[in-house]
Amino acid sequence: MQAEDRARAIVELVRRDGFQAIDTLALQFGVTPQTIRRDANLLCDRGVLRRRHGGVDLPPEGENLAYPARQILNVEAKRRIAQLVAQAIPEGASLFLGIGTTPEQCALALTDHPGLRVMTNNFNAALALSRNPSCEITVAGGRLRNLDRDVVAGDAHGFFSRFEVDIGIYGVGAVAEDGTLLDFNTDEVTMRNELTQHCRQRFLVLDHSKFGRGATVRGGNVAEASTMFTDRPPPTAIADRLRDAGVRLVVWSDDAVSTTATGQARRG
Repeated sequence: MQAEDRARAIVELVRRDGFQAIDTLALQFGVTPQTIRRDANLLCDRGVLRRRHGGVDLPPEGENLAYPARQILNVEAKRRIAQLVAQAIPEGASLFLGIGTTPEQCALALTDHPGLRVMTNNFNAALALSRNPSCEITVAGGRLRNLDRDVVAGDAHGFFSRFEVDIGIYGVGAVAEDGTLLDFNTDEVTMRNELTQHCRQRFLVLDHSKFGRGATVRGGNVAEASTMFTDRPPPTAIADRLRDAGVRLVVWSDDAVSTTATGQARRG
């Protein structure tokens, strides 16, 4: 296993099972404790994990993971979601792209789409789409959050209200049992709410880890989306809420895409 793949697997283990001892990880991956310690030190230095005596665990509850951690966490699920989203976006569409790692993956999946017009406060998404020579990109001004590479505060407020686009693509920090969207600070919620008010279709993109996860700031509901894209079927209460609201649910399957509520979809 390559170091990058091993690091990703370590993060997945810690997120799933909690504290992991260095010696236990070394046995599991068939490498020396020194090798695991180097992996762990790198992950901790990047803010992905937290050092504990003899091992590693996650940062304190109630704080979002550092952006580098989120970039490698459930990355295959996010790529699959992005493929579904890319198939649903026509050529020449106008788009909003919100913050977070799943919208960033959507941007990467759209680098071959011709004629897009994109407005975003997510600099990772903007840089990804800059590979597309036919894509027109407008970015929000204001103070950059260095590690996240996004703009959510101050001058950025009001950015999305200057436009009206075909589709808004946005993620979320967590989803409560009643479908409420949760995030980690009020600026993130303000920007997302503004984004969803100025697009004709709202694409909510999230992997399965967001259901039941802890976050503190409320803003919006899954029922307000036009379509929700995810990698696994959501909890029954969420699926029922989507159905009752007429929200289209698109779920990745290795064989085909599952679709409920309205419309049909398939993996191309």
